Amino acid sequence: MWEIILDSLRDTAKLVPFLLLTYMTMEYLEHQTGETAARLVRRAGKWGPALGAAVGVVPQCGFSAAAAGLYAGRVITLGTLLAIFLSTSDEMLPILISAHASPVLIVQILGFKVLAGIVAGFCVDLFLGKKQEEHAHIHELCEHDHCGCERGIVKSALLHTLQIAVFILVINLILNLVLEQVGPDAMSRWIWNKPVVGQLLSGAVGLIPNCASSVAITQLYLEGAMNFGALISGLLANTGVGLLILCRVNRHRRENLRIISLLYGVSVAGGILAGLLPI
Repeated sequence: MWEIILDSLRDTAKLVPFLLLTYMTMEYLEHQTGETAARLVRRAGKWGPALGAAVGVVPQCGFSAAAAGLYAGRVITLGTLLAIFLSTSDEMLPILISAHASPVLIVQILGFKVLAGIVAGFCVDLFLGKKQEEHAHIHELCEHDHCGCERGIVKSALLHTLQIAVFILVINLILNLVLEQVGPDAMSRWIWNKPVVGQLLSGAVGLIPNCASSVAITQLYLEGAMNFGALISGLLANTGVGLLILCRVNRHRRENLRIISLLYGVSVAGGILAGLLPI
């Protein structure tokens, strides 16, 4: 048991410098481009889903939360909101970078998320879109317990790094314990690697409005306990705190449930499609 704990600590410690560097870069991008991105999406009009998907994939703290606030004020369309939710990366990108994942793999994941956001966003606006009235006052939201909007770049990056490192440590401990008990070959038979079933389960985990869900999904994939299709399903469904903010600021509960159901359905379908690709 002590050896398992030490191995998990060592594996996690190796990631910390790369996590810190990545989060400092992300915080800088957020401070420099956050407001600009929100303004661009506001003014995109019928091209909102394309711009929203492209901007959403850029690692920015709180952008999905801001999008939820903009939708609640009917400043952006449902398709644009869905495109941003689907392309949002949350904690996936820092973990892949810190784990030295292949740049090709990272580009494939991000490209799939952007493409899914664009296609789903335009389809939703085409078939389900309604004329939306703009409210007089729109308050762009920032979830202060998640992002560092009012903290300095270094302090916020340190807090993010500590938080995610703890999540990774816990997941590594669990995975190492399982490996000790069942062996590495058994991981390939986990339910996460089952066609369709893995996508359904991973998509449900991705809906959890917490960075722990994207951390778990990415780590399971990196450890070989989850296939590519399930990874995509979970990452498409994960919006960071976007869904939490949507449910908080949008008074229409039935509409929120429909949006969550739509997000889940598109994410699972996207994951099943990704599972068919030779990746």
